[in-house]
Amino acid sequence: MTRYIFVTGGVVSSLGKGIASASLAAILEARGLKVTILKLDPYINVDPGTMSPFQHGEVYVTEDGAETDLDLGHYERFIRTRMSKRNNFTTGRVYETVLRKERRGDYLGGTVQVIPHITDEIKRRVIEGGRDVDVAIVEIGGTVGDIESQPFLESVRQLRVEMGAHRALLMHLSYVPYIATAGETKTKPTQHSVKELRSIGLQPDILLCRSERAIDDDSRRKIALFTNVEERAVVPLPDAKTIYGVPRMLHEYGLDEIVVEKLQLECDAPDLSEWDAVVDGKLNPQHEVKIAMVGKYMELLDAYKSLIESLVHAGIKNRVKVNIDFINAEDVEGENGLDLIKDADAILVPGGFGERGLEGKLESVRYARENNVPFLGICLGLQSVVIEYARNVLGLEGANSTEFDTKSPHPVIGLITEWIDSEGKVEKRDEKSDLGGTMRLGGQECRLAKDSKAREIYGKDVIVERHRHRYEVNNNYVDRLQKAGLKIGGWSADDTLVEMVELPEHDWFLACQFHPEFTSTPRDGHPLFESFVAAALKHKQG
Repeated sequence: MTRYIFVTGGVVSSLGKGIASASLAAILEARGLKVTILKLDPYINVDPGTMSPFQHGEVYVTEDGAETDLDLGHYERFIRTRMSKRNNFTTGRVYETVLRKERRGDYLGGTVQVIPHITDEIKRRVIEGGRDVDVAIVEIGGTVGDIESQPFLESVRQLRVEMGAHRALLMHLSYVPYIATAGETKTKPTQHSVKELRSIGLQPDILLCRSERAIDDDSRRKIALFTNVEERAVVPLPDAKTIYGVPRMLHEYGLDEIVVEKLQLECDAPDLSEWDAVVDGKLNPQHEVKIAMVGKYMELLDAYKSLIESLVHAGIKNRVKVNIDFINAEDVEGENGLDLIKDADAILVPGGFGERGLEGKLESVRYARENNVPFLGICLGLQSVVIEYARNVLGLEGANSTEFDTKSPHPVIGLITEWIDSEGKVEKRDEKSDLGGTMRLGGQECRLAKDSKAREIYGKDVIVERHRHRYEVNNNYVDRLQKAGLKIGGWSADDTLVEMVELPEHDWFLACQFHPEFTSTPRDGHPLFESFVAAALKHKQG
């Protein structure tokens, strides 16, 4: 029987419910339990796929092609269970399902209401998401008191009653501020947050208290007294030097022991040695490199969350501190724009949608190519490589992507209208398709050329990486590009779509159509990023 841990947040948002949930999951996994994590998002969008990265951060893509909340990236970095479509759903998705049933007549003409119809659908999805595991951690997005999250909290209340105390546990994450001028830790916001929960029938079993500094015992006793939570279950969660140190911190505060006891789980003591090694590698580097990331969403770095973490993981593996210089691609387009990247040990052009900043990315590609600076292009980064090479090496004036110029005389990148997915089915798309329906999404096979740098880095002939893009390299230009020196390092499983390109004459110059950052983890790293950071260090050392 699956046990469920429901995680809510109070006082303010962005406290780190995702990190806390993932860290608890990591400890339970280290105890030998099979764990999964669900994220329930209260917004009305059906999924995050069409939401602006400036508002919501990156869209994380799962192996099975779901466009999900960025918290699922944290989950996959902390535990080895792979996330899927059932690990993330929104209010919009729930209402869409219920309304479809109502239109079909499934409710036999009855009045459709939030309770029981919406809450029943939420409960069904939660139970479905927790199938076949020992523990399912369910993170409720938003903050207690938000009008949007009320149906989710009501569903949690019902599930706790239906499952009983030994199968369902509530963990509440709250903020405990420290007022420096008064020299005091303030417990009142947490008291009010729990009061709000209790007013809707939810009594927390565990309180995680986020703070900038460690919370003293007196404050913990006070919180326990006023919230009806036993004192040992009021667990401090002060700021950590690295998020990968949170599992060890929570274990030392006894969080997993309380969970195991309350849920009556039989399991071993945790082995956190892998996490200790990760923290040691992160906090004790032997070298430093500077990588220029030339992108367009620099106002909200969460838009590149997985990519940033992938470089951190590669730094851990190489014992290198990776300093990322976040450069707005539009700034590179100016007269002295290249000065922004000239002192970098390597250059990275990430993915993105839309034309803004394209010329700056192309200039960055050209600088790296002509000056033998290690370069990695991802998704639009690969397309930028192809456009730049077509313009400046092949001499094809006006070469572009049809995403940016539908009348380009040389559309070296275009919207492929038909392709074969990983299951061998033909999928189609066109400019009129829904935005979410025009993507090549999820894990797909890529065949690496035998004598390629990519094959050498990965150490295998066939890899599976995750995609999220609409436009592809136009095969009508592939022969000309190859004859001019741009090598195709990887093809799709059916040999029809370009997946990787590289420059053999260059020390380290690769680009990929997929998103390798979605499969990088702190414990296992990722071969492409490890090789890239190693190349940056080699370039720096001359």
